[in-house]
Amino acid sequence: MSARYGEGREMQPTRVVAVTSGKGGVGKTTVSINLSVALASLGHDVVLLDADLSLANVDVLLGLNTGRTLSHVVNGECALEDVIVTGPAGVRIVPAASGIQHMAELSEFERAGLINAFSQLERAADFMIVDTAAGIAANTLDFCDASHEVLVVVTDDPASITDAYATIKVLNQRSGRNRFRVLVNMAQDPAGAMRLYRRLLEVTDRYLDVALDYAGAIPLDPHVRSAVRRRQALVEAYPASRAGQAFKNLAATTDKWPIPRWASGRMEFFVERMAHTESPGRVVNV
Repeated sequence: MSARYGEGREMQPTRVVAVTSGKGGVGKTTVSINLSVALASLGHDVVLLDADLSLANVDVLLGLNTGRTLSHVVNGECALEDVIVTGPAGVRIVPAASGIQHMAELSEFERAGLINAFSQLERAADFMIVDTAAGIAANTLDFCDASHEVLVVVTDDPASITDAYATIKVLNQRSGRNRFRVLVNMAQDPAGAMRLYRRLLEVTDRYLDVALDYAGAIPLDPHVRSAVRRRQALVEAYPASRAGQAFKNLAATTDKWPIPRWASGRMEFFVERMAHTESPGRVVNV
């Protein structure tokens, strides 16, 4: 665990990164898991929130037994600490809140209780990685809006690029977010990954007032599938693999991202922003 509370030192903000994608099947959860574990291996205290509320699978991919989720916390059946399970490298995993559509549907009392639950965690975190559902459902947009950074995962697939553009456009029009990080997954080679990124950048530069930052690429690597079969994080099962090294590089890059000036010093800010995020009451053209 990294030292966050040095004597006479102010508490540093928890940096919240939403990992999202326009479509499913791009390896978003694999990215979330391995980024979390790689950051923890750098000495950071990391919380991984499984925010795919209908198709949660972080616990499945890691072979973890989870009995309770955030829904039990909201219902007052247990504390947040009671639902957290410890994953590889000490990553604290918050299982998805099955049955809760999105934070905007919670009552004021439930929102206050959830905010308090996050504030009562025994340890703050250096990073919270939020594994969202794919697409532009309201809950996914809410999680992205509440995060410091949005990491958009894309693959060399026309549908992936089109849907990634739609996600970026909706988030920009919905909440005014104008900066996104782009990670190319399952890349055949570095040059191809850069071409894919520039293809997306060309479209956003033409039609949107947003900035895209290239976060890197994860190569297509058979070790990824092998790690899934073993129900282990790739960076632990095959740390020397090409993809394993790429995830370590991604973690080192993420660690250098600047902390936004509006970042709060407490982790419950994330839930506070979730609670006050306005659900879209209009259709946004994409």
